[in-house]
Amino acid sequence: MATLNPLVTLDEKLSGAEKRLLDGFRNPADIQAYLDETPYSTEHKNRCPLQVIRDRQAHCLDGGLFAAAALRRLGYPPLILDMQPDPGMDYDHILALFRIDGCWGAVAQSNYTGLRYREAIYHTLRELVISYFEDFFNSRAEKTLRFYTRPINLARFDRMGWMWSEQGANGIEEYLYKVRIIPLITRKQVEHLSRVEELSFEAGQIGINPAGVFKLGPSPKADR
Repeated sequence: MATLNPLVTLDEKLSGAEKRLLDGFRNPADIQAYLDETPYSTEHKNRCPLQVIRDRQAHCLDGGLFAAAALRRLGYPPLILDMQPDPGMDYDHILALFRIDGCWGAVAQSNYTGLRYREAIYHTLRELVISYFEDFFNSRAEKTLRFYTRPINLARFDRMGWMWSEQGANGIEEYLYKVRIIPLITRKQVEHLSRVEELSFEAGQIGINPAGVFKLGPSPKADR
């Protein structure tokens, strides 16, 4: 249902402890710290921000929506951006965006350590997205980031109650399939990409939940 003040509606649905939790976030880094301590979910279900708090687990989309809602309570617009690989290579990845003094930063939930927080030091969204390039890899150590979307303001989904409704979270996922994507690198550049160096590959997987790793098909002949 539509609401004139979704933040008030969200707060009305929170328990005292849940409200104190969200009130304790003073800046984007506090939100990231909470997500860093939230186990990565491997379930094929989407959680709205309220459910992330109650279940204390989240995958990439869940974490992005939670961060967007928490950033909104701090006065930022609830913006997300989707970073995407070529189909069949990897999962996509959601960033919750914030801007300070004209520069972009991001909060994110990820199974991989290098795909989480970014300070607000990037002058353009492309700069921000490219900062994830070396850490965006699959289980074959292939660098897989290829595209990104423009910012999506989640206020457009307020009528679906996305901050407290699983249906709203599902609606956002469905919308992401329809958004126009922007190429990050060219096909010619893809041909010259190297694999992730071994130590970086291992470091990026510290604390990983193996059940949440993208399942790849057989390696191409050239990779054997």
